[in-house]
Amino acid sequence: METLEGTELCFPQLFNNSCRKTKRPHFEAMLIYILVSSISPLTVTLNLLVIISISHFKQLHTSTNLLLLSLAVSDFFVGLHMFFQITATDDCWFLGDLMCVLYQYIAYIITSASVGNMVLISIDRYVAICDPLHYSTKVTQKRVKICVCLCWTGSIVLQSLNHKDTLKQPGRHNSCSGECILGITDIAGLTDLILTFIAPITVIVVLYMRVFVVAVSQARAMRSQVTAVTFVTAKKSEIKAARALGVVVVVFLICLCPYYCVALTSQDNLMNTSSATIVISLIYVNSCLNPIIYAFFYPWFRKSVRFIVILKILQPDSCDANIL
Repeated sequence: METLEGTELCFPQLFNNSCRKTKRPHFEAMLIYILVSSISPLTVTLNLLVIISISHFKQLHTSTNLLLLSLAVSDFFVGLHMFFQITATDDCWFLGDLMCVLYQYIAYIITSASVGNMVLISIDRYVAICDPLHYSTKVTQKRVKICVCLCWTGSIVLQSLNHKDTLKQPGRHNSCSGECILGITDIAGLTDLILTFIAPITVIVVLYMRVFVVAVSQARAMRSQVTAVTFVTAKKSEIKAARALGVVVVVFLICLCPYYCVALTSQDNLMNTSSATIVISLIYVNSCLNPIIYAFFYPWFRKSVRFIVILKILQPDSCDANIL
């Protein structure tokens, strides 16, 4: 059934209460579908390889890798979350109000946890580069595990408080059938903006600027005079890790910032604007890029993937294999 504006209804049988489909150009619709349907399984697969690698091989059980494991878990859920985006290509939600709330609620949790993981990674690199003598005592696996648990727990609690009304009454903010809106108060929105964007991004930028300055100065000192071989070797490895994780952080900021910029400047519902497709796709692409960055910078990841692909990890004592 066609409306006066030439657009179709999400639910033609509910003429008086149905939302209208967004008529996108055929090329744009196909591009969105291909992008989501191709990146989603790739994101799930690549991050699953990271999760298996770090979890299985004992040599990879380091403090820094535990943070990468937590980030890979959030990226893995982003990949699964993308499957639902396919059903909302025409801005129509067909899975009901309860699934709508869970869909967006989980998206907020994943985003918050990802930002928290990036902050932890920045702190880890800051201590490793700026205070290397005390790194092993300050950053222990036990402390990292506690911080990761607090990161995920804090994300769940924060988003539960921000969306408690919608969680109690799903669909209360929808104006028509087929709409998927997760309402949030102005105070909750401001709190979420500060805690999941402004404050974390500020911390990340400040810490990595400091890491960059110290790393450059140490690199110059290494070239000018070498006083302790073992110390220099350790410092080079930490600087290399900082460079790799720096790329991860920069790519994350490039992909995340446009989302909040659109959210702050758009007067319409963010999920129904054409620019939303682009900025949300950037977040999806970022989750797929992280394992690719690991493959480029970390030989251990390439080697562990080879072990997994040829099923060598099924052999006895494969967890003790030399990966580094």
